[in-house]
Amino acid sequence: MKKRCFLLLKFSLAIVYKTHSKNTSNNLVSSNHTTSYSYIMIRSGFLFTCVLLSTYLIAQEKPEISVNKKSVLEAVIKQEKKMITMSDQIWALAETAFEEKESAKILADYAESQGFTVQRGVAEMPTGFVATYGSGKPVIGILGEFDALPGISQKAQSTKEPLKKGAGGHGCGHNLFGVASLSAAVAVKDLIAQGKLKGTVKFYGTPAEEKFFGKLFMARKGLFNDLDVCLDWHPSAKTEADVQSSLALVDFIVEFNGQAAHASADPWNGRSASDALELYTTGINYLREHIKPTVRIHYDIQRAGDVVNVVPDYSRIWVRVRDTKREGMQEVWKRVEKMAEGAAIMANVDYKTSLVSGLHEILVNRAGGEAMQKNLEYLGDITYTEKEIAFAHGIQEATNKPKEGMDAKIKPLEETKEHPGGGSTDVGDVSWLVPVVRLGVTTAPKGTPWHSWAVVACGGMSIGHKGMIQASKALAMTMVDFYDNKELVEKVKTEFKERKGDYQYKAILPDGPPPIPIGSN
Repeated sequence: MKKRCFLLLKFSLAIVYKTHSKNTSNNLVSSNHTTSYSYIMIRSGFLFTCVLLSTYLIAQEKPEISVNKKSVLEAVIKQEKKMITMSDQIWALAETAFEEKESAKILADYAESQGFTVQRGVAEMPTGFVATYGSGKPVIGILGEFDALPGISQKAQSTKEPLKKGAGGHGCGHNLFGVASLSAAVAVKDLIAQGKLKGTVKFYGTPAEEKFFGKLFMARKGLFNDLDVCLDWHPSAKTEADVQSSLALVDFIVEFNGQAAHASADPWNGRSASDALELYTTGINYLREHIKPTVRIHYDIQRAGDVVNVVPDYSRIWVRVRDTKREGMQEVWKRVEKMAEGAAIMANVDYKTSLVSGLHEILVNRAGGEAMQKNLEYLGDITYTEKEIAFAHGIQEATNKPKEGMDAKIKPLEETKEHPGGGSTDVGDVSWLVPVVRLGVTTAPKGTPWHSWAVVACGGMSIGHKGMIQASKALAMTMVDFYDNKELVEKVKTEFKERKGDYQYKAILPDGPPPIPIGSN
């Protein structure tokens, strides 16, 4: 490419020289004005050619990468057909938290077929597993999710229509997530098997991220403790090496118990658990004025009576509190939890609070993010067909968003924000045990509402597939960096230790096993 560009430049110079010589000889018969104008035009043309060729050269030339990186890229490309098949199978299954039996089996079976040793049912979770290959240091882990969200089933089309009414859907793209991560691990495994890389690769099949946070139970069992570095990615509406944190959160249940009575004949004999619940939510909503802008409070009323003519003797509400920092979240959590006592006093009922689980915010690692950024820049932007752009516009029209199409351009690495927005993830807990390097890749159109049917639709067609394959390539290349560059591993670990300080991680979990739904074993 470089040779061709210089030949073109040489050819342009020869033309300019001959034309200039001709114009000089014609000076004897031409006016000075004509000659001057001709010279200016020739010079401008020459400069334009130089600029054009330089721009073309810069745009086309990529930095040289190692043989190992070329090999993992080839290995991911070789797996593309299988990746799409597995992803589409998991997309169609759309199994929700701790019920992902078939989805987990698809991934675990593939890992086993590729030579990994697979430990299934880890951390008392039937759908959790760890696939391991190799031996010795470094030990590089990679996370994979595969659970769906309830009630958002959708066909792979740009208009809303459920694939199966009332069923789940992959509104967060986890059908793509697990497959991309595992395929990257397989690509690295091939190099370890050939003796071109030394160390161990571990793929973590992590269930129930959307509700019960399976990684917490893995963390409690110490399954991440032997890792040197861990990688993670997530489907997104943009592509970036992710160097932003997430929100810490806590989930807890409040139950009110009162006394049932006939709602018309003798309501004075009743003590309404529903009244207590309403008073409680009123208190929460008044509190919103007096909390910091970084805090979020959500709740889901799970039960508040069964029939209209009975004073309810039982009510139940699921409450979630978030903040950008764990300390801020804990402060609001204790205040919101205490408000339940006030509501119970006012309604003259009993109450009970129960911890479900909680998440740490992500501990960012910029050194790892910089390595990921370089690999993204090498891969370049994802390109889309006219048909895919039309699909994206259809999604945007259906969700009342501007028809801006796709955003898969590689942008400069962002500065890490002190108080980012966004959501929460159980990857946060892993990041307080081991350095985590993160990635987001475009799998849905710009502005698409997340956790919605629109994301489900994209995850079942080529827009989602392209993002999944791009993610797998970037992950595999960055894993190679960690195997090939001991200094990079140490740099990432040093930053991790500095950011963590003297904090000793402890999972925000009640005692006891994971809350596996009855009948899902």
